[in-house]
Amino acid sequence: MNKHFIRRTAIVIAAGAASVVLVACGSNDDTSAGHDGHSSTPSAASSAPASQGQHNPADVAFAKGMIPHHRQAVEMADLAPTRAESADVKTLATEIKEAQDPEIKSLSGWLTSWGEQVPAEGAMDHSMHAAGGMMTAEEMDDLKKASGKAFDTAFMEMMIKHHEGAVAMAKTEKADGAFPDAKTMADAIITSQTAEIARMNSLLGKS
Repeated sequence: MNKHFIRRTAIVIAAGAASVVLVACGSNDDTSAGHDGHSSTPSAASSAPASQGQHNPADVAFAKGMIPHHRQAVEMADLAPTRAESADVKTLATEIKEAQDPEIKSLSGWLTSWGEQVPAEGAMDHSMHAAGGMMTAEEMDDLKKASGKAFDTAFMEMMIKHHEGAVAMAKTEKADGAFPDAKTMADAIITSQTAEIARMNSLLGKS
């Protein structure tokens, strides 16, 4: 037992000594390599957060969700010139289209620059109907068949729900997003669409 113990101890000590030598050699190599690498490390470290920190998953979700949402609002607004009776509704529809068309272009540009897929025309996340206030295909068909005062009422009631969904999405972007331009757009959406909701409620006699 004692001989075995002594042998094992000797082996352990020898192995330990060898590892110390290896570590010492390695540390010398690492140190020289480290000095060589120090000049490039700070620039890499400083540039990485700048590029990675420009946008986050919340920004991507905001853009991908808002594009089909805006497209539907524009589609609804396009119906107003030939179906609405109220001049106020026609004016509102024009303003909605003029505001949201450029935003769709900006949102699409951001996604492309981030290497993300822009939602295809007609593509729609059905989970957004409830959460985002989007209209179903049946509701859109009903709106397309309406005219006169019936259209005006349906358009405004549907657009109020639509706008409320957009405002909620914009508030999420403001809270969770990182991309400055997206947060600025979210602010604009909250301000303009909240004002339009108030206008529509007033026209409907609800305020």
